[in-house]
Amino acid sequence: MTFSDAFPLLVFGGPYSNRQATAAMLARAQSLGVPPRNIICTGDVVAYCAEPEATAALIREAGIHVVAGNCEEQLASDADDCGCGFDAGTACDRLSRDWFAFATAEVSLETRQWMGTLPLRLGGTYRGRSIAVVHGTANATNEFLFGSETAAIHDAHAALGSDIVIGGHCGLPFIERVGGGAWFNPGVIGVPANDGTCDVWYGTLTPGVDDELHLATHRLGYDHTTAAQLVRRSGHADPYADALETGLWPSLDVLPERERSVTGQPLREVTVTLPAAQTLASVA
Repeated sequence: MTFSDAFPLLVFGGPYSNRQATAAMLARAQSLGVPPRNIICTGDVVAYCAEPEATAALIREAGIHVVAGNCEEQLASDADDCGCGFDAGTACDRLSRDWFAFATAEVSLETRQWMGTLPLRLGGTYRGRSIAVVHGTANATNEFLFGSETAAIHDAHAALGSDIVIGGHCGLPFIERVGGGAWFNPGVIGVPANDGTCDVWYGTLTPGVDDELHLATHRLGYDHTTAAQLVRRSGHADPYADALETGLWPSLDVLPERERSVTGQPLREVTVTLPAAQTLASVA
């Protein structure tokens, strides 16, 4: 990846076929003055919501960096399911069959071919720090890592060997310090964060004084009413229409106990400041 050190980085995951949220995200990037080469999507462009083809088109036309999520992998290979890593027979597994069948019917051959070109990992340098971007982990695109799983996060960070890892897949924003670096999951824009609000989440990396770097999570409001109406109209995933309107996930199957216990409690925006790049070696 090639970044410009003159601008912040803007990062987000999971557009999830939500065209309204994707348009709002790209508009926010423009209002912040962040150019496309400094914008990163952690994958799962297509998933639960009603406009997979239109959402993919917005992402492609934006000219931003995108890694393949498991949904892109599966659609590109004409697979039978989303490959999300849900346990068989769980509510998430059952719901995924309906939305994945809908997405499969809606996504064009051209878009599938584009998905097949997306890398599983991206690497680059920003403000003197090495950055790796994955959807899940280095070992598996569909591996869940949540903020409460500290030991697993540190192991996954070590496996990638970069100062800052930007990850996705789990759907919830968090920042975990690892030495002088961090694992940074900015959250997703396609559905709310199970916190009882309709906002979605993205992240920024912004230079500070003395070469510090501020990693921050941010809320994003958008036209969730229209997005929910379109999901209901399509008839493929009413529980996800409910989620867009209530801010609560239709199933908590994948969540560890800590994340499950705060269901419906509004998340707060968080900023973590990393030390100057030249001090990383001494902090690690």
